[in-house]
Amino acid sequence: PVSTAPVETGLLLGPGGEFAFVGISLAAALKLMRPETASFTFAVTALSMALIPLMPALARRIAPLVAPPSAPDPALLLTPGPRRGHAIVVGYGRVGKVVSSLLAEHRVPYTATDLDAQTVSDDRGAGHEVYYGNAADPAFLAACGLRDAAGVIVTVQARDAVDRIVTAVRAQSPDVMIVCRARDADHARHLYAIGVTDAVPETIEASLQLSEAALVGLGIPTGLVIASVHEQRDAVRKDLQIAARKSGQPAPHSLRSRLDRAADQKPAPPAAPEPSVPPDDRRPG
Repeated sequence: PVSTAPVETGLLLGPGGEFAFVGISLAAALKLMRPETASFTFAVTALSMALIPLMPALARRIAPLVAPPSAPDPALLLTPGPRRGHAIVVGYGRVGKVVSSLLAEHRVPYTATDLDAQTVSDDRGAGHEVYYGNAADPAFLAACGLRDAAGVIVTVQARDAVDRIVTAVRAQSPDVMIVCRARDADHARHLYAIGVTDAVPETIEASLQLSEAALVGLGIPTGLVIASVHEQRDAVRKDLQIAARKSGQPAPHSLRSRLDRAADQKPAPPAAPEPSVPPDDRRPG
């Protein structure tokens, strides 16, 4: 923490004191000061003395602004090593930590990133492998190995930041899978329109989990409940994707590319067989 003692001491030396009134009165009596100047000086001195109780609070606000810059945490200067077939997790908050832990549990390599320096410093100190950087910066995405990544998982909430990240990722890797956190159905529809592979609306997902817990608690077999929840989730996803395409936006890049590749790999129809010629009708060449 920044010490406020030097700033507080300097501020407390500034206000006037009781002896100022004596000196001003003597100067005015000896005609060394004009009466209006003496009156103004009295007012300024009285005001400065009235502000003395506020100086400690003011010092606490000013001290961080005048403190010398501290050396950056070495953890913020670390860069990810080369990887292939990994996932890039953008945002290492509550949701990002859960996603990363599940990736690790299933032995999926990943690179976790966050733009909050304090978060990265604290998590690094706690033993988490997270890297500081802006995922909307093409240079940082390249350092994270975007071109060799299997997918990008965006867990941040800020809508403008998500748009910038998705745009930057698509500019470098049009075919990579992007799974993105969305606030609601409207936000998910927007994300599909700008090119994400899959968007997960928090409000809809919460309602599905609530329904699952309620149905299981009411005695419905767990397998049937899970199947119906998955069907409902797929139906919602399909509706959002259709709505995004109807808005005049193209289909998600990765979906388009997969469809194009499937069309290119579609086997050609078999050629029609040549008509056979009876042996008696054959003529020597």
